Amino acid sequence: MFNSIRRAIGNRLATFLTKDLSGYQRLDTISIEGIAAVLQTGDIVLVEGNTRISIAIKYLTQSSWSHACLFVGSSGDSSDVESLVEADLKNGVHLVSLSKYTQSNLRICRPKDLSEADREKLVEFAKSKLGHQYDMKNVFDLIRFLIQKPVVPNRYRRAMISLGSGEPTRAICSTLIAESFQSIDYPILPRRNVSNQDAEESQPGTNGEVPQFYRRHFTHFTPRDFDLSPYFEIIKPTLLAGFDYKQLKWQQGGESEDS
Repeated sequence: MFNSIRRAIGNRLATFLTKDLSGYQRLDTISIEGIAAVLQTGDIVLVEGNTRISIAIKYLTQSSWSHACLFVGSSGDSSDVESLVEADLKNGVHLVSLSKYTQSNLRICRPKDLSEADREKLVEFAKSKLGHQYDMKNVFDLIRFLIQKPVVPNRYRRAMISLGSGEPTRAICSTLIAESFQSIDYPILPRRNVSNQDAEESQPGTNGEVPQFYRRHFTHFTPRDFDLSPYFEIIKPTLLAGFDYKQLKWQQGGESEDS
């Protein structure tokens, strides 16, 4: 009985937190099919969410990106094909289509020079998590930020959003993707050995030491970390299509109403 009550409360809570709020505006000028056309297997799609839980995540991370999905389809897939692995409150880890985010601002982060073998391992690992439940460990803490945003120094905000209990059947969007990339030893924001770094800076090219890197635990990653990572390219579909600013046609006689 207790489990059924907890499940009912969880479902009501998920519905409340994931409800879209009014006033959101998509700024991108390219169609969702245009975005789908440039996606490659292994790309990360960051989403500027428009829900209550997104507000809390964006506040704590000081970033526009509150959600992340992993593209596991094939290049050229339609936006209607279920080719994104994501974890959300209602459905846990599941496949969705890019068209779900037709009205959202998006960013594509692409791992650099990923081998075909590692690409396949990445997709296989991510898909092995399908059916796992969303980790609700810190969701109640996030609700607190919806009621009143406390003054929290920036250096502490990452620790406060270290979502995820680490249980093998639990996940959130960014930890799921971070764990998938760590499974193939692909870096996101690794820590560097400080002593080696200092030695190299004081005597560049003379000590011959190879810098050592350390993984952050996958539960400590947030959506914005893929944007900040020096190991992912930011893909702009408009530029890939051969953008020429001289070809833009500007409306004469004033600015748009939403300016």
